[in-house]
Amino acid sequence: MNITFRQIRVFVEVARQGSVARAAEALHLTAPAVSLQIKEVESQVGQVLFDRAGRRMGLTTAGEYFLVYAKRLLATLKDAEDAMARFTRLESGRLTIGMVSAATYFLPLLLAKFRAEYPAVDVRLRLGSRDQLGVMMQANEVDLCIMGRAPRDLPTRAEPFAMHPHVLVVSPQHRFARAEAVPVAALASEPFIVREPESGTREALQGFFDSHHIQPTYVMEMPSNEAIKQAVMAGMGISILSLHTIALEWANELIAAPAAEGLPLVRRWNVVNTAAKHLSPAAEAFRYFVLEHGEAHLASMFGGEFGLGARAG
Repeated sequence: MNITFRQIRVFVEVARQGSVARAAEALHLTAPAVSLQIKEVESQVGQVLFDRAGRRMGLTTAGEYFLVYAKRLLATLKDAEDAMARFTRLESGRLTIGMVSAATYFLPLLLAKFRAEYPAVDVRLRLGSRDQLGVMMQANEVDLCIMGRAPRDLPTRAEPFAMHPHVLVVSPQHRFARAEAVPVAALASEPFIVREPESGTREALQGFFDSHHIQPTYVMEMPSNEAIKQAVMAGMGISILSLHTIALEWANELIAAPAAEGLPLVRRWNVVNTAAKHLSPAAEAFRYFVLEHGEAHLASMFGGEFGLGARAG
């Protein structure tokens, strides 16, 4: 097969986006150019790789198999590019960073500061759960990740750079909002709105209850911190969330974070990469930047050791 790496990148992006138009936007190409590349790949492979349903592009069985090998080829090419860059120590090129959803509240501003120092680096972001980011790291689809606890069953280097407090959050109209301190036993009878079981926030919450021998009442599971915040503000239940996800609502008194026994749960933010990966100069520059500036950046955004002020009580 006479397929170029450019065509492979186009194929992988269309598979990821499920749309020619969105893939074209991500790749800074025109939609006809992307369609032409896909037709060329299918011609070279000798198989139909996508099912076309209107504007949606779904992989065929052959396409699913080909995607596995396409990702392997791109991962190998990325390793080669990183190895060559280390010879010249060029802090340029593409840097792909994975992040969990809670990091979206501070990482873009930190990246803006990084780009000001390293304007030649083309930064891309990938969002996912801890397990999803583990798969991306293993496939060499991301260089580094910003997350709490590193993925299970994957040898990684995880370096902490800042504290990551989790606090009790309630509606401003909830009786806890006016309490000086909420005893942990009082939480047992409250309806909790929680993240999905595989999330780090849910894991921390369950660990907190287990340590206090409390059987909580989970009334709703939601896939995002934003959804949980809206439900809490509407008075549908209470939750324990990362302090870094509620700053805007808390500052505007749309949500309350009362002091509670045993809280905040203090986890750590980590910059993570697979143990076997040799980082490119751009990735190393970002790693050092986060380790040096990450804690001060979070403190400037959220204030204090934990960001807990007078309204916490």
